Amino acid sequence: MSDIALALWSFPVLLILVFLRTPIALAMISVGVAGTYMVIGTPMMTLNQLKTLTYGTFSNYSFSIIPLFLLMGQFATLSGMSTALFRAAESFLGHRRGGVAMSAVGACAGFGAICGSSLATAATMGQVALPELRRHGYPGSLATGALAAGGTLGILIPPSVILVIYAILAEQNIEKLFIAALIPGILAAIGYMFSISIWVRLSPDSSTMRPRVPWPERLRTLGTVWPVIVIFIVVVGGIYVGFFTPTEAAAVGAAGTGLVALAAGQMTWTKLSQAILATAATTAMIFLIILGAGIYNNFLSLTQLPQTASIWVGEQGFSPWFVLTIVLLMYLLFGCVMDSLSMILLTVPIIFPIMSALDFGMSANDFGLWFGILVLIVVEVGLITPPVGMNLFIINSMAERTPISETYKGALPFVFTDIVRVVILASFPAITLWLVWLIDSFG
Repeated sequence: MSDIALALWSFPVLLILVFLRTPIALAMISVGVAGTYMVIGTPMMTLNQLKTLTYGTFSNYSFSIIPLFLLMGQFATLSGMSTALFRAAESFLGHRRGGVAMSAVGACAGFGAICGSSLATAATMGQVALPELRRHGYPGSLATGALAAGGTLGILIPPSVILVIYAILAEQNIEKLFIAALIPGILAAIGYMFSISIWVRLSPDSSTMRPRVPWPERLRTLGTVWPVIVIFIVVVGGIYVGFFTPTEAAAVGAAGTGLVALAAGQMTWTKLSQAILATAATTAMIFLIILGAGIYNNFLSLTQLPQTASIWVGEQGFSPWFVLTIVLLMYLLFGCVMDSLSMILLTVPIIFPIMSALDFGMSANDFGLWFGILVLIVVEVGLITPPVGMNLFIINSMAERTPISETYKGALPFVFTDIVRVVILASFPAITLWLVWLIDSFG
């Protein structure tokens, strides 16, 4: 068997291991180690990789941003910001048809601005919003579907852990990626609210309307979310104007959310230790996946598959837009069986060089930003697509009376909304890049 054939066969083997519920990190390590041995014929290269790749990867200063953003999310959960965000959004939207579900989406967007993790956003906002959605008579499908979709805003609204990892893999500017994600993130929240609006109009019995909240009360609830606004401006704004590096901004954000939690009386020694342990556990999981992806991608590089695929695509004379469509469809299919982090780590080192060689009529830097946001969105869709939509499982586990089939059904309108958004952003790159261009023009 040729090296290229071996590399191609490794993909179905990897997917089979994932279907058998092998942890994705171990699956990639196993396939990478076995494939390298079959190519080289000796285990020495793999043993050397385990020694050098592990240190070389995790000594990268850029990766220190990951535990800091995760800790920031843990402290934000402790501080009660999630409840304040939901109450503020509900005071403005709750009187509309479907308004409580819209409020949950709006609160997810706000929480995503200080969290950076979709799973944490979904879990935290689910605890706050699900009881209110039940109390107002929302069916389980709409309640769980809206919260699962809203949770995906955690990786699209900056700061985002997934965006950081993409920036490192594709050698892109983290600051500009955060700015480029703002408009698509806002469009995502608006699109989800629009989906809810259509749902409740087609099914009027699926929601109730609460009394309109007076403006003084609205302003009072809005005043309770000032820490979120301040932290977001300090972290994202501080990165872009050059006050902080991304890692320094993550540290400042973690310290700020920690102080807010302390001021709210929620930061006990027990909760602090729980937050640190949860951050350590999640960081360890992410780093193990990064290591697994590194070993597997080294095997693919050894077989020359990425280079061969890039040359083959160039020789076929395919339209760049046709190739982009195929790549995005591939991500949507992968999203049904793999988690978002694994998809990014597994595919970007292979796909990005192929796509960068195509002519989309823009500079290399603009392409890297635009393609990264498109990839992030289709990866985000994977979080709410059956059968392995992680957000669906998290929210469904909190809604004990809602069958998983109802949660799957409730997520479908939001998946359709995401696909429409991908088409729009792919067709009009300026929507993604406009804010970056604007800020650069002042810089």
